[in-house]
Amino acid sequence: MANCSLFLLLCLTWSFFFLGTYQITSQSQVLLQLRKLLEYPEQLKYWNGEGLDFCFMSSSAQVNITCQNNVVTELKIVGDKPNKAYYYDGFAIPNQTLSDSFSMDSFVATLARLTSLKVLSLVSLGIWGPLPDKIHRLSSLEFLDLGSNFLSGSIPPKLSTMVKLQTLILDHNFFNDTVPNWFDSLSNLTVLSLKNNQLKGPFPSSLHRITTLTDLVLSGNKISGEVPNLSVLRCLHVVDLSSNELDSTLPKMPRGLVVAVLSNNSFSGEIPEQFSQLSHLQQLDISFNSLEGAPPAEIFSLPNISHLNLASNMLSGLLPNHLRCGGKLEFVDISENRLTGDLPSCLSTKSEGRFGNFSGNCLSVDAGHQHPTSHCTEADTNRKHSGGKNVVILVCIIGGALVVMVLLAFVFLVVIRRYCPRGVSEQHLLRKAGPDNSVAGFSSEMLTSARFISQAAKLGTQGLPACRPFTLEELKEATNNFDNSAFIGEGSYGKLYRGRLENGTQVAIRCLLPSQKFSIRNLKLRLDLLAKLRHPHLVCLLGHCIYDGGQDNYTINTVFLIYEYMSGRDFPTQFSAENRSGKGLDWSERVAILIGVARAVHFLHTGVIPGFFNNRLKTNNILLNEHGIAKLSDYGLSIISEETGSHGVRQMTIFDDDIYSFGFILLEALIGRSGFAGREALIQDELAFLNNQEERFRVVDSMVMATCSQESLSVVIGIMNKCIHSESWSRPSFEDILWNLQYAAQVQATADEQKMDKTSYQ
Repeated sequence: MANCSLFLLLCLTWSFFFLGTYQITSQSQVLLQLRKLLEYPEQLKYWNGEGLDFCFMSSSAQVNITCQNNVVTELKIVGDKPNKAYYYDGFAIPNQTLSDSFSMDSFVATLARLTSLKVLSLVSLGIWGPLPDKIHRLSSLEFLDLGSNFLSGSIPPKLSTMVKLQTLILDHNFFNDTVPNWFDSLSNLTVLSLKNNQLKGPFPSSLHRITTLTDLVLSGNKISGEVPNLSVLRCLHVVDLSSNELDSTLPKMPRGLVVAVLSNNSFSGEIPEQFSQLSHLQQLDISFNSLEGAPPAEIFSLPNISHLNLASNMLSGLLPNHLRCGGKLEFVDISENRLTGDLPSCLSTKSEGRFGNFSGNCLSVDAGHQHPTSHCTEADTNRKHSGGKNVVILVCIIGGALVVMVLLAFVFLVVIRRYCPRGVSEQHLLRKAGPDNSVAGFSSEMLTSARFISQAAKLGTQGLPACRPFTLEELKEATNNFDNSAFIGEGSYGKLYRGRLENGTQVAIRCLLPSQKFSIRNLKLRLDLLAKLRHPHLVCLLGHCIYDGGQDNYTINTVFLIYEYMSGRDFPTQFSAENRSGKGLDWSERVAILIGVARAVHFLHTGVIPGFFNNRLKTNNILLNEHGIAKLSDYGLSIISEETGSHGVRQMTIFDDDIYSFGFILLEALIGRSGFAGREALIQDELAFLNNQEERFRVVDSMVMATCSQESLSVVIGIMNKCIHSESWSRPSFEDILWNLQYAAQVQATADEQKMDKTSYQ
């Protein structure tokens, strides 16, 4: 009997050993197959044999495998193929994605053989293609991160069956379908991050039913519509909905919220008083929206607030003199609004350890380029009056619509019967101009549906006349038949003339030749889109004239663009030593000009959909008005003048040119020279000195050295280095550029005040 028991024990021991060995061998085969499917990345070079025990491998920052009872439960791999593309057509890209032979379907099927996997993180591996439905076979997953790859199409519905999921991260991919509305099926979900994709459609209402959610990140998509009440999500700590197309009022937030980033949308209405009760809030960014009214004073004094950004809205009214700032408040930006009155003492530049930006308002302070009080009060009054008128107009439209429709139908029938047999439709004539080619990524549908994501861009443009068509006779009269005395110069986009309209308004007239054969309809759509670009730091387009050369063949010969005339000089004339006739620009003035230009370019990139990129930025295009305010000229002209490749996506997808070019504008502002023939030679000769604090005096303009603080100068040099980095993915966004320039201006203002106080004391 004892011998039988011993025999059974040996059999059981042997069977468990055999099964364990088989399981380990099977897992090893799966992992080696995954290495093969990932095309043998450098990070997996040590996965080199079937005899390797993966459960006992040492982990690194790039690769980690965790096992429980010799079963793989965690697999993390970070590759060296980050998503650096701004456009993706769904196919393999050499040197960025895995090859054409890669199959996402086979890859997921192989992963599913790791049946006990709880944590899966596959980042920057060049994985491409649609995410297949069979991902749901990984039913034990609690953590899934497929960020910074090239996944496209829709988020598979079968993900909704993975009920154990607690964290879902699909950042930096190319998912471009409607945002799913089944997330509430994931009852254990705590982190949902889908940022920087191309997801569209309404905000998913199911999200406000996931009571376990702690982090909600949907930034950098095309999500639209209304955001529901989020205060029911009592566990929510982080919400980032920035850079979408949301256009409702600001939603209520849970009391435990720590970070709220809602910038670059079209949120309207007033800032909810409920925000004043968010005692745990540390960061609030609602910049670049269309918010109105006075900001609640209590949000400045929240006990944990450290970062508060209300910039570029339409906020108005007075800030109370007794306004208190929270003890942890380090950054506050209320710039580019309509605020009036005195600046509360706790927001002044004298406050220690606190960066504040309040330029572009109508405040009673000497710094920050404030507008006259009338600018803000008149704009606010006009808005209120227009609101009342809109109600009346709406009622009239609704009341008369039925009558008009009946009359139009009757007239249409009469015209059809009388003229159609002999007449030719306008659309038929337009077709004679040839195919309706699209250039620079703007199709006809895109041009007609283009829309702005922020009404805040209208700040500072009130009072400018609406863009209108001009006749060639008007332009000839304004320029004395384009006399040489009216000629200003010639640039890459054509000749420029100065003129005076019949009403006495001075204008600048740009004469250019379209490089594409546009139809009249398509060109008018492009010009209409260009005319909508209104910003305080853009030279305003007042009108256009399309000239066909006097031929009746619907061929476009010349396009004239009529701009507001800038009576000041251009930027390089003010700092270039050989062109100076008087006092040049000091450091503070140069930084203020650079901030204005950065705001203009940021608006061109994000203030209208589709954005305007590749604007050929250079210092000669920065003009100053009589008040020294900088405005960017010759922006967006590639929409009617540049050729593009067969894919037609350059204008919308490659904005590195603007960032790179802006880096050289920063460089030229530093050293006081412009118009370098060879940028590469400039980098080699100048950057070594600039990056050495003791050697800067050799290349930095003497006016800059005499008027700058070293800390402020170092901040600008640092962001300049990033802008002209050889790798495009390492360059900063214009939001980063703008923040650094504003910080440099604040540091310089503090240094100037301390210097002034010291001088007056002596």
